[in-house]
Amino acid sequence: MSDLLAGAYLAKGTIGNVGLPGAPVASFSLVVVPSQHSVSGTVVITQAIQGPDSHIVVPVTGKIFATGIGKFTQVVSLKGQYVHSVPPPAIGSFLASFDAHLAIDNEWNGTGGFSYYGHNVENVPVKSAKQAELV
Repeated sequence: MSDLLAGAYLAKGTIGNVGLPGAPVASFSLVVVPSQHSVSGTVVITQAIQGPDSHIVVPVTGKIFATGIGKFTQVVSLKGQYVHSVPPPAIGSFLASFDAHLAIDNEWNGTGGFSYYGHNVENVPVKSAKQAELV
């Protein structure tokens, strides 16, 4: 039982074109357990344009697998749901879905994409927080 979390580590970074005005960016903080092929944590989607989609917090779970080929050594899938509120004059809220897919190296740098209510972001950089601090 004690080896269920063997090799667990924290991965932090971003998905998206950081610095591009108006572009949505997904920041992630994930606990990765490679021995269980599991990932869980939080994604925060931010966008410089004010509105209902300018700051979204999504609890996520997902899977991680080794590819064994090329420069992208791992693939990650994430999914979660969040409460999306409809702006006035409409009234109400509903559960919206979030999905992400990443092709990354061992340092969590690569390419990927994500989708959430009314938005689909594809073929954008994935950067680990370690690399982002160095830039």
